[in-house]
Amino acid sequence: MGAALPRPALKDIHRVESTIAGYGDEFIALRRDIHRHPELSFKEHRTSALVAERLAAWGYEVTTGLAGTGVVGTLRRGPGRSLGIRADMDALPIHEATGLPYASENAGVMHACGHDGHTAILLAAARFLAEAGSFRGTLHLIFQPAEELGAGAKKMIDEGLFTRFPCDAVFGLHNWPGVGAGHVGCVTGPAMAAIDQAHITVRGKGGHGAQPHETVDPVVASAHLIAALQTVVSRNVDPLDMGVVTVGSIHGGEASNVIPNTVELKLTARSFKPEVRALLAQRIPALARAQAESFGAQAEVDYRPGFPPVVNHVEETAFARAVALDTFGAQRVDPAFRPRTASEDFAYMLQACPGSYVFFGNGESASLHSPRYDFNDAILAPAAVYWARLAERFLSADGDTQETTP
Repeated sequence: MGAALPRPALKDIHRVESTIAGYGDEFIALRRDIHRHPELSFKEHRTSALVAERLAAWGYEVTTGLAGTGVVGTLRRGPGRSLGIRADMDALPIHEATGLPYASENAGVMHACGHDGHTAILLAAARFLAEAGSFRGTLHLIFQPAEELGAGAKKMIDEGLFTRFPCDAVFGLHNWPGVGAGHVGCVTGPAMAAIDQAHITVRGKGGHGAQPHETVDPVVASAHLIAALQTVVSRNVDPLDMGVVTVGSIHGGEASNVIPNTVELKLTARSFKPEVRALLAQRIPALARAQAESFGAQAEVDYRPGFPPVVNHVEETAFARAVALDTFGAQRVDPAFRPRTASEDFAYMLQACPGSYVFFGNGESASLHSPRYDFNDAILAPAAVYWARLAERFLSADGDTQETTP
């Protein structure tokens, strides 16, 4: 791997922090510009071009067009290991309600999950690593489209992400409302849930609301089905395991005095373990059909597997936690941070490459996917410092997670 480079010591925190602080409000302005111009999944053309332009200006080898709008910036500093760091770029189909001066100018589209912040964080770290970074090896910065669809990561991988840009490890980060601003959470093993969906059509026989005996009422059957679905977790899943079944949509009928022919339900199922995921996939359709038949109706179930759970690798998570502890101190690293039942397509990257997904507190703010959510600009610089130090540490000569005493 070549001659050993000195490992970044604790005093190096100040070098990284002061350099990134010296960028002033440049990356806050950049983040707000991206927020003002949000783009939906696989349509991140403006954002992708902005990212590519910045990376090229700082001396990165820039590859565009991966998964359509994906960008990879590569920086090579001699022989050694290779590292991938990923940020997502897409927005959501949500009408913004923040009233901020930099609110979305694209009606019905909003950065309600902080991907504008994730992109700006990685760009700030990218500038530091290009201009002042001390490392040996190859750095790949991955700007991913379409996380919200759960399709961007897999499409990048299918188009050769890790064959064209081999990585010894890959890391990702997500801001998290309700966790102290700038506080870090690392989870070993399952960190975010698998997501599956089911579309259920309950078919009965419509008729007049005053003569229900002449009908097969799909509304009543659906009401009982919704209640019965909750028993899948409470009575089929091991109490020591996690499962979630949520019916988020129900539509049927138009008038108060008319029993419709059909009712449509949409639900989501979440799990951490493969065996629980398989159980939900078996029990939900079976219960839907049986429950509908008990009312003389029929249930058609379109069960749609989503993406797998985010499962962090042991060694890489220990490394990510060590960097956080050395950078921020124990007071800002939660030793008992719990997995989240939301989902993330970074799961596919962790299936293809060792790595870890880190949570970075956004402070007290509206929840993710809320029309009132706003990324906390105060965490942009600290998160960029974290990425910079993680890259320097990983791409030191031996990749050791132990830091020398200053």
